[in-house]
Amino acid sequence: MMRKVSRKMFDHKQLSRDRTLVLSVIALTATIFFVFGNISLQSSSANTRETSGELHVRIAEGQIMSTVIKQPLRSMQEEIKEVDRSEHQSSVIPPFNLTVEERIEWFRKKVPEFEILKSNNLTKEFNGRVLEFFNKECDVQFFMTWISPVESFGRREFMALESVFKAHPHGCLLILSGDLDSVQGYRILKPLLDREFKVAAITPDLSFLFESTPAETWFEEMKSGNKDPGEIPLPQNLSNLIRLAVLYKYGGIYLDTDFIVLKSFADLRNAIGAQSIDVSRSWTRLNNAVLVFDMNHPLLLKFIEEFAATFDGNKWGHNGPYLVSRIVQKVAERPGYNLTILPPMAFYPVSWNRIGGFFKKPENKMESRWVNAKLLQLSGETYGIHLWNKQSSKFSIEEGSVMGRLISDHCVICEYKYSS
Repeated sequence: MMRKVSRKMFDHKQLSRDRTLVLSVIALTATIFFVFGNISLQSSSANTRETSGELHVRIAEGQIMSTVIKQPLRSMQEEIKEVDRSEHQSSVIPPFNLTVEERIEWFRKKVPEFEILKSNNLTKEFNGRVLEFFNKECDVQFFMTWISPVESFGRREFMALESVFKAHPHGCLLILSGDLDSVQGYRILKPLLDREFKVAAITPDLSFLFESTPAETWFEEMKSGNKDPGEIPLPQNLSNLIRLAVLYKYGGIYLDTDFIVLKSFADLRNAIGAQSIDVSRSWTRLNNAVLVFDMNHPLLLKFIEEFAATFDGNKWGHNGPYLVSRIVQKVAERPGYNLTILPPMAFYPVSWNRIGGFFKKPENKMESRWVNAKLLQLSGETYGIHLWNKQSSKFSIEEGSVMGRLISDHCVICEYKYSS
């Protein structure tokens, strides 16, 4: 408020500053009113419509509920929420060198920070949204998971999405992700949506996915903070379980986000790929980066049962590739488990310790011949390539390399920038 002063004490410079401040406050208030005045906030959702009809967004708890919008919309609350997610990501990784008891105590305190473990109004809509998304127009239904900050979903991951639609223009791809089920996530997927490809990110309801499965009790114990999560980040192991549960509930094809599709999966049914074979060409290890299963397949239930019964968060691969290998080996001779085991060339044509060669451009005629020969080989029985992102993320894709050529042939937007 302005003070009452005599004319003799009147300071013209102070008046000028006061007037400037008042005008600035009025201008800021008018701007806020103009931007937010027409937005009606409710306790759990907000409906916004632009009079031109171009903008129609329904947001619930900061998440996108419809993919009809043509322009991005972000509120202050959403901005803060997304930043918080990024900040919290590092805080939910267990410290090293803790005893089991110390880690359980640490985890019990950190449980509230694991957003994916929570249920809310949005997760309650999960099943309905999934059933609405998949319809008779879907030639093939794909699933992926993304339990990482939305900011870390980059060009490599988007490249994987493009390859799905290059081989399956009428397929449907659902990404189970709370972080991508947001305004920022919508912006990432928008180039594909603009081309009328059917892709969506939906926040999963883990309680629903694990309900009436052997993982239900395991999940309740984990949410209570009474179970050792292990040294490996829990989201990694949750992804191993979610892919099994979502295929059991709905059926379809699961792909890791570091998998490049080369040809249609339409002829595959109840299949898993061998990662390695021995000299007799018998498989020695399977992998869960690609899973193709009918709904309610009994083998999926066995996988889930094994996950819950033998969970170990301290051994890499124990709850993933090694798990599916253990169970398939156990049931191999039993009737009732309809399963096709594909050779490594189907999904894993290059091993993790040799993937770097796929990213390097040829430097001479011999290397050029190798690139051409490898591309010819991949055009045969290979459905796609697992890129072993933990290993290959440090490599740039050089133009003219195997990966550079594959991207050019299997993209739909084709805006990837190669390194020289």
